[in-house]
Amino acid sequence: MIKEEWKHILRSRKLLVPMLAVLFIPILYAGMFLWAFWDPYENLSDLPVAVVNLDEGAELEGIQLDIGNELTKNLTESKEFNFQAVTKEEAEKGLGNQEFYLSIEIPANFSEHATTLLDENPQKLTMLYKPNEGYNFLSGQIGETAMDRIRAQVNEEVTTTYAEQLFDSITKLGDGFTEASDGAGKLKDGADEINKGANDLKGYLEQLASSTVTLSDGTNTVVSGIQSAANGSNDLNVGLVKLESGSSQLLDGVNKTSEGATTLQSGLTQYTAGVSQLNNSYKLLGQKDKEINAALEQIKTNTATVNDSTNQLSQGSANVTAGIQALSKQLAQLSGTLPAEQAEALTGTLKQLEQGSTAVTEGLGKLATGTAQLSEGTAKAHGGAVQISGGYEQALQGVEKLNESSSPLVKGAGDLAAGTGTLAEKMTEFNAGVASAADGSTKLVNGLNELAAGSGQLQDGTTSLAEKSGELATGSSKLADGTTELLEGTGTLQSKLHDASEEVGEVKATDDTYSMMASPVDVDVEAVNPVPNYGTGFAPYFMSLGLFVGALLISIVFPLVQPAIKPTSGAAWYTSKVTVLVVVGVLQSLIAVAVMLFALKIETQSVGLFILSTLFTSFAYLALVQMLVSVLADVGRFVAILVLIMQLTTSAGTFPLELIPAPLQIFNKLLPMTYSVQSFKASISTGDMSHFWSMNGVLIGFTAAFLAVTFGYFMLVFSKRYSKQTTEA
Repeated sequence: MIKEEWKHILRSRKLLVPMLAVLFIPILYAGMFLWAFWDPYENLSDLPVAVVNLDEGAELEGIQLDIGNELTKNLTESKEFNFQAVTKEEAEKGLGNQEFYLSIEIPANFSEHATTLLDENPQKLTMLYKPNEGYNFLSGQIGETAMDRIRAQVNEEVTTTYAEQLFDSITKLGDGFTEASDGAGKLKDGADEINKGANDLKGYLEQLASSTVTLSDGTNTVVSGIQSAANGSNDLNVGLVKLESGSSQLLDGVNKTSEGATTLQSGLTQYTAGVSQLNNSYKLLGQKDKEINAALEQIKTNTATVNDSTNQLSQGSANVTAGIQALSKQLAQLSGTLPAEQAEALTGTLKQLEQGSTAVTEGLGKLATGTAQLSEGTAKAHGGAVQISGGYEQALQGVEKLNESSSPLVKGAGDLAAGTGTLAEKMTEFNAGVASAADGSTKLVNGLNELAAGSGQLQDGTTSLAEKSGELATGSSKLADGTTELLEGTGTLQSKLHDASEEVGEVKATDDTYSMMASPVDVDVEAVNPVPNYGTGFAPYFMSLGLFVGALLISIVFPLVQPAIKPTSGAAWYTSKVTVLVVVGVLQSLIAVAVMLFALKIETQSVGLFILSTLFTSFAYLALVQMLVSVLADVGRFVAILVLIMQLTTSAGTFPLELIPAPLQIFNKLLPMTYSVQSFKASISTGDMSHFWSMNGVLIGFTAAFLAVTFGYFMLVFSKRYSKQTTEA
């Protein structure tokens, strides 16, 4: 049956030519698509784009900005699109006539908005992008990508301008940091002084707080003292009145003293004259004293003689007294013999004689004592006279010195007279001052009375002061802590400003720096399994699509069920049909691979794996279409088209699976194109062997399942149609 099947194909031109044509359907379908869209961005320079520049320019820090003109120039010189600088009217007309795919309009305030960066409300630079999406939707999408690049270019240009201004400002900022660092140093010194002052203030305020308590406590004493002072001022006023009266008297006394000083001066003049005479008298007295001395010497000698004589006389008088007493006793015995009158007279006489003798004896005793004392006194007088003589000598010397000092004394008396005169004058002023003091004392009394009245307010004020000074002392502690933190902070500020000044000073801006600021990020694309172009990227999808369409067309030109001759068995019938499909699958796969490799020059990870992917995919689709058409006939072709549609949307050959609706994602794992696309990706782009074999394993599984169903169908149909005929024959 296999031989007859091929003879039938080769002998019938109506069958052979369509079969040969079908062999090229996959590559025609997939190849034409891939060729057309192999690298569409390569021809973007032919895509006409209108550029309308309405920018009026602006000035920034003395620099003229014409961003619109520069952008237009850069665009028209670039080869990214066919940019054409036109007027606004020409652009609108061109879009309407489908001469331009899109238009870029630069507004009049474009450069002006670039100068508003540091304004309170900065304005963005806005370009008007007008795609003619009705003319071609994809051109609009491509234009959006181009607009991103243009926006990046404008951003870079504007940022470069800002960067130049920024680095100029940074240079000025560095100078400012230096000045700020110096200022911070002074601020630190000031903070140190503030800290010291705050600590001192804290101590003073704490002392003040404690002192105000004492002050408050002492206010009563002060009030009492003020009252006492008021009372005392009254007494003082009385005393000053008396003092005023006494000062008048004192003035009179001083005037008299002045007069007396004048008299004293006159008297001293006379005194000095008397001192001169006294000097002469002392000289004469000294001579007389010497004579007295000699006389006292003689008296001393004579007194001693008189004393001796007196002693002798006293002894004799004592003897006479004793004799009179003995005579009296004897006459007493004789008185009896004498007449009474004579005896009485004799007795009386003897008594008188005895008394007189006794008195003489006593007197002579006293005289002896006196003469002894006189002798002793004359001796002392002589000694004193000698001393007096020496004293006179010294007195004479003193008088002579006094006589010599008389002139200074007279001069001093004159000065005293003059001084007392001045004193009299000043006492007049003193008297006037005392009168003024008396008036002031009166005012003082009045003031102290007012002060006593106000001392009550003082007492209230000191109480409040004591309370507030306590709060002030507490606040001073916080102030001291704060000034310490301020000192630390200013130290840190100075250090950081100094560091910042040094770091800013190291900034040296160049054109490369401006470029870096304008475009700080470059993207190095390090693709994983890189794909060089659109054609390579879409090849797995379009190859799968072409092979499915090829399998579908085979079912139209080649009878998948009708045998060339009468079947001898279901297996032989099935094998004859499958053999033809296998050869067709191999041939169309090899043709497609040859065109992809040599005509489109696709780059693959492995040519062998690419061929295997094509073969496995072709066999799977042929088996699927054979199964559907064999079992369902024309309805099977309709079902195959439905399967194709489902596969086109769910195989993730174009957009990622996650981007399609969730209900459609369910069919992704159920249809063979999902696995054929992944198999082609592994052989063309990724080179992932494990993924390649796992995907093709699924395709082989699909193929085996489809073939098994078809085999069962042929066996069933054979048993129904031809088994009885074969038995009868």
